[in-house]
Amino acid sequence: MSDHERTDHEPSTVNVSEPWTLAYWARRLEVPAERIEEAVEAVGHEPAKVAAHVGRPWPFQGSGIV
Repeated sequence: MSDHERTDHEPSTVNVSEPWTLAYWARRLEVPAERIEEAVEAVGHEPAKVAAHVGRPWPFQGSGIV
């Protein structure tokens, strides 16, 4: 995703170190928080890679959180 496609408030990395950031990504990709943690451990913190790992497109528009 290029910078001009990302909204100003969209985090550039998937941070799972805080409960609220983990909850954000779980809601954003509509998957359980545990899957987000597993994805970050497996592929790192890049949103596109995490989304692909959990079977979601990126950017994922289904959640309504944009």
